[in-house]
Amino acid sequence: MKALFINGSPHVNGCTKRGMEEVAKILTENGVEIEWIEVGTKDIRGCISCNYCRSHNKCVFNDIVNESAHLLEECDAVVIGTPVYYAGPNGQLHSFLDRFFYSTMTAINKTMKIGATVVSSRRAGSTSAFDDINKYFTISAMPIASSTYWNEVHGFTPKDVENDLEGLQTMRNLAKNILFLLKAIEAQKAKEGLPMQERQYFTNFI
Repeated sequence: MKALFINGSPHVNGCTKRGMEEVAKILTENGVEIEWIEVGTKDIRGCISCNYCRSHNKCVFNDIVNESAHLLEECDAVVIGTPVYYAGPNGQLHSFLDRFFYSTMTAINKTMKIGATVVSSRRAGSTSAFDDINKYFTISAMPIASSTYWNEVHGFTPKDVENDLEGLQTMRNLAKNILFLLKAIEAQKAKEGLPMQERQYFTNFI
């Protein structure tokens, strides 16, 4: 089993990464292969709705989005981490995710790939950023892994996060729940395959 970790923080080894590492540690200990993508320091432009990807199965802008698409296809779970800026995700991450999910909509079947969000904030704004990222999963037939609190850690530095004992506990419980879902989905997929998704109707008023 494989999990793709997407870190949206420009501080590659900052608070967001520390929270995600707590999740990755337990997954790795239980045999899950981890692949990391660091997008917070990249120059990533947003989607321009050109629909080039519909006929070419890749984004018109040939950057980290296209370079990372195969990792999405190969993984069984996606963990997305973001710092909180003005109660929302990092801008580069948002641009990356818009294009990453849209350009692979028809090329990569995301059905039953597990999605999980990890947010890091000094104090507040975390739940709206959390909700924002979860929407990428719910439009893609991806079940969301939850924990015993919203998936967040708090602090201004990684050392602060070390003192957020409840936050790190939340990360460990998140990892355990991801593991459970991975095993359950793998067993059911082997038994009956993936559920078929209807794609007949598209409300566009044309």
